Amino acid sequence: MNYRRLAALAILALPLLSPCLQAESRVVEKLDRGLVALRQDDGKVWLSWRLFSADADASFRIYRRVGSAAATCVGESSGKAGTWFVDTKAPRDSALSYEVRAVLAGRELDASGSFMLASGGSSPYLRIPLQVPAGGTGDKGRPFTYEANDGSVGDLDGDGRLELILKWSPTNAQDNSRTGRTANTYIDAYTLDGQQLWRIDLGRNIRSGAHYTQFMVADYDGDGRAEMICKTADGSIDGRGKLIGDADADHRSESGHVVAGPEFLTVFDGRSGAALDTVAYVPTRHPSIQDPTGEQLKAVWGDGYGNRSERYLAAVAYLDGKLPSAVMCRGYYTRATLAAWDFRNGRLSLRWSFDSDDGKPGHKAYRGQGNHNMSVADVDGDGRDEIVYGSAVYDDNGEGLYSTGWGHADAMHVSDLVPSNPGLEVFNIQERFSGEGLNMRDARTGKPIFTIPSVKADTEGGDKGEGPGRGVAFNVDPRHPGSECWARGAGMSGMYSSTGARISEKSPRSCNFAVWWDGDYLRELLDGNRVSKWNWRDSSETVLLSAEGASSNNGTKSTPVISGDILGDWREEVVLRSTDNTELRIYTTTIPTRHRHVTLLEDSQYRLALAWQNTTYNQPPHPSYMLEEPAD
Repeated sequence: MNYRRLAALAILALPLLSPCLQAESRVVEKLDRGLVALRQDDGKVWLSWRLFSADADASFRIYRRVGSAAATCVGESSGKAGTWFVDTKAPRDSALSYEVRAVLAGRELDASGSFMLASGGSSPYLRIPLQVPAGGTGDKGRPFTYEANDGSVGDLDGDGRLELILKWSPTNAQDNSRTGRTANTYIDAYTLDGQQLWRIDLGRNIRSGAHYTQFMVADYDGDGRAEMICKTADGSIDGRGKLIGDADADHRSESGHVVAGPEFLTVFDGRSGAALDTVAYVPTRHPSIQDPTGEQLKAVWGDGYGNRSERYLAAVAYLDGKLPSAVMCRGYYTRATLAAWDFRNGRLSLRWSFDSDDGKPGHKAYRGQGNHNMSVADVDGDGRDEIVYGSAVYDDNGEGLYSTGWGHADAMHVSDLVPSNPGLEVFNIQERFSGEGLNMRDARTGKPIFTIPSVKADTEGGDKGEGPGRGVAFNVDPRHPGSECWARGAGMSGMYSSTGARISEKSPRSCNFAVWWDGDYLRELLDGNRVSKWNWRDSSETVLLSAEGASSNNGTKSTPVISGDILGDWREEVVLRSTDNTELRIYTTTIPTRHRHVTLLEDSQYRLALAWQNTTYNQPPHPSYMLEEPAD
């Protein structure tokens, strides 16, 4: 009996769209090939597409259609090659349409998605035109405009293609610690073809700034189409123009903060932006809705004007191992509160909540242990996700799994960072001068793998008030197993191995995002509008992409709208706004790779990282496994 042929035929029986087999019990989006085409300077067309785990050793045939003519095969990629192709004979002055068809066991399957390429010149990116909200005159007569800010992705209409969801931030947005009334925050949805699907106006009672609005996009009810969940308030308006709450209510204080009035949580339909359900927001700022003096807030949070109580985090997690839930969080400097929400059968329901200050045994240990960001991972391997909240981890049932007691931090990375340690690890930095300034721990138990102290500078102009502000863990040097680590600030210098050994006196200038870009399994460095390669042999850097005319977001954070494997093969895209905010630009690599690798979106931890990436101090996505590149 030919078992290989039987296996191939079994694969043929699978749906043509990816079932994302990494976690069989999880209901996940079914994607098309994500085919992308870019015309290069020499007139040739670069194409790449997704490989699914169900593809086995499939080969691929590439078809081109010129105008309305019939599609013709222009090449084939073997079952051993990477999922990319260069069309060397593409007509320069014609609109082209491409599709790829998998060939399994000698049988050519139907195409899954196509890509339209307009006639014209070359471009290193895809353009998505934007509808820029109108600016105006704000607090104290100061003018403001709008900038395209953080983004997310999701299949909003169930066709297998990802759409982009975008937050618009006014130029008078404020940090929690600062005063000033802000203009409204908007959230848009766009297809990759540039069609605006809807716009949601969060209204004047949601303050604009990095810490106030995180929008979680996922298919919460498993119907094949993604929804969006975020915090709303009196005066919010959904994508169809329907009001939420009281249009006349104004809960802003004279300082511009919003620390009173009702709070809501709303789930929006991905296709239309219509509000599907709205409930009272949990976790609450305080049982008392009205607190004009701020004394109750101060007693609970440590201040009465919203610097601590209005700092929000959010994520998406598979808490039951089957369908995603939205995890909405409030506070991390002092009190820490979390609430998990399900959207099933058209209704939002509270799965669980946690409060570090509710007096329950053991809960106080979780006070003050949150980051400016969070991550989601199945740290104990039971098929259900845990919430990595910085220096603490919460189990899938909402109970604390452990707290290190190391306190608040700014940057965190979770993956299989240390190959010699079983399971996942958490790399973190502490926003204070301490023995754990830069640290690595076992994700399941919290046991330290290494800690490196931060040092307060005693020279004028040195670090004074805080510990390191940035830290990263990326695989950039093949001579050392796992991810290399480095940090900025508080006397931190040099580069460390995944187990804490100092391996270099120099480290990259960038201490921010990372992308898989140039074709090997080492990650490249993304900072602002540049992608750079760390040359481990001589500790130098080479710029691979300089996105002229495009800008990053969030001031000195210099983060993209979103970055991840959203198109093409397993390498990652970088989405930036044009400097004039009239378009989004999706940059995708056109460098050949010898690696044939399934799309990173099939890894649940990685896919969820794209959902939480827009949370506060954005962090890059990591899969649950390590990609190692052998040293030559």
